[in-house]
Amino acid sequence: MLRIILHYGIHFLLPVLIGLLFFKQNRPWVILILLSGILIDLDHLLATPIFDPLRCSIEFHPLHSYYAIVGYVIITAIRKTRVIGLALLIHILADWVDCLFLNN
Repeated sequence: MLRIILHYGIHFLLPVLIGLLFFKQNRPWVILILLSGILIDLDHLLATPIFDPLRCSIEFHPLHSYYAIVGYVIITAIRKTRVIGLALLIHILADWVDCLFLNN
């Protein structure tokens, strides 16, 4: 149960909190962009089965690969794409926490 609360809390509550606390201008848009980071889960459509509750997404799906994560860090460092990169890194954080629970 804690795994589910943490995973989905990071996916949905953390983006809202970050948007509220750190982005005063364009707050609704920033929150929407941060929440849209979940769209990288579209790469789950390439897997069989599409959803496996016992599978770690990190390094299994293409948009969850270490190469992709490096790309997300890079676009977070660029001012114009910072919010998008942050959205993607929040998503990776949520999935990483989920993987920690699976491996223990």
